[in-house]
Amino acid sequence: MKSDPQVTDAVLYERDPRGVITLTMNRPANFNSLSEEMLAALQAALDRVKADEGARAVIIAGAGKAFCPGHNLKEMSDNPSLEYYQTLFDACSRVMLSIMKLPVPVIARVHGIATAAGCQLVAQCDLAVAATEAKFAVSGVSYGLFCATPSVPLLRNVAPKHAMEMLVTGEFISAQQAMERGLVNRVVPADQLDAEVEKLVTSILEKPQAALAMGKDVVYRHREMGIEAAYQLAGQTMAVNMMDSCAQEGFKAFTEKRKPAWKP
Repeated sequence: MKSDPQVTDAVLYERDPRGVITLTMNRPANFNSLSEEMLAALQAALDRVKADEGARAVIIAGAGKAFCPGHNLKEMSDNPSLEYYQTLFDACSRVMLSIMKLPVPVIARVHGIATAAGCQLVAQCDLAVAATEAKFAVSGVSYGLFCATPSVPLLRNVAPKHAMEMLVTGEFISAQQAMERGLVNRVVPADQLDAEVEKLVTSILEKPQAALAMGKDVVYRHREMGIEAAYQLAGQTMAVNMMDSCAQEGFKAFTEKRKPAWKP
């Protein structure tokens, strides 16, 4: 696996021969907080993934003892201006939307803590695998700042009353609770975290790239629509998908009782 740091080494960019890209937030001294530097590096890395036609999946991880504690509070307290805060939260929102708009599945590999915008990052990823000892919170309210932007993906993953409890109390939930509430997909002991992520990656790589790209796009688009418009969009997407060679090969393989031979 080759390491190719971006503008800074705040995010390590690794791409294996299969097209699986690992983005590792690399500021363990501050638990990988979403500083200005970190947000810029994440955005650069995500833009690079978007331009890579051979990309098949993305893993977002954190170096050191934690996944991500959210924004860098020292930076925020040192820059008390509305313009600064608007620019900072706009940059964070752009990163989150970039994850959603990538045509490949994005998996959060979570250990230690994921709080505030760090919890937002987990919620925004398409899939998430957590270590048993991982903990999650949207804790801004404990410091006088309601986690409004983290609430956007949180409410799209977690039932409203569970999400609201997290938002108004700032209290931590365990990895097991996070899985039960829909914030993460799987929970395993820390020494099995990479293996469990690899299971998801392997399953993804067995599926045709074009179908996954169309599917991810339509899922996020119809989630925001009324049901009639959602069915119209979904039906049109399936019709277009059926015309793609991957679906034609898949159905032919099924009728011929053989394994599909996907083309790159």
